[in-house]
Amino acid sequence: MKLYTYFRSSAAYRVRIALNLKGLQYDTELVHLLKDGGQQNSAGYRALSPLGTVPCLEADDGGHLTQSLAIIEYLDEVHPEVPLLPARPADRARVRSIAQTIACDIHPINNLRVLNFLGEQFQVSPEGREDWYRHWVNEGLLAVEKMLADDPRTGRFCHGDSPGLADCCLVPQVFNAQRFNCSLEQMPTIRRIYRACEALAPFQAASPVNQPDAE
Repeated sequence: MKLYTYFRSSAAYRVRIALNLKGLQYDTELVHLLKDGGQQNSAGYRALSPLGTVPCLEADDGGHLTQSLAIIEYLDEVHPEVPLLPARPADRARVRSIAQTIACDIHPINNLRVLNFLGEQFQVSPEGREDWYRHWVNEGLLAVEKMLADDPRTGRFCHGDSPGLADCCLVPQVFNAQRFNCSLEQMPTIRRIYRACEALAPFQAASPVNQPDAE
């Protein structure tokens, strides 16, 4: 397999964690989102990922997959050892709900394309863009905190005592929240789970600071 990735992409970070948790070997193709006008905008990369986003996974059969949650569920189906989703349908739905709250409600309105558009088209200052980022991260993570704190199925990790899909999404979002100086004071469950994940080698190896393109 080959993963098209950028060290600071939350979505690529999720997939790196999933690959590492499963112990899967993969090659890395670096796609710099800022250099050369954004390498994701090249015709060659757009042929693989029409929206020009990372990650993109060249799968075992040579096909190319986009969207981090779809890639992770593909990995879970094709390589079921070290499952990232629980067995019971209700539990699977819960884990997907946590993951999608992060990947669909928090991340899309705060990614690089959106922040750049705010500045370029609406002349929002860098300070204003950071305020935008912190507002939506705080609102979203407070919801995730409630989902975790109020449910007895939360264990050492988001669901039980083994890391899974929800943790693959939570850790990159918290990493970025810290990078933008978002307060996590009201989120003790999230902070606890984040520390538990960060103590594990698969999460450490996937961290942006440990990628070959880290800056």
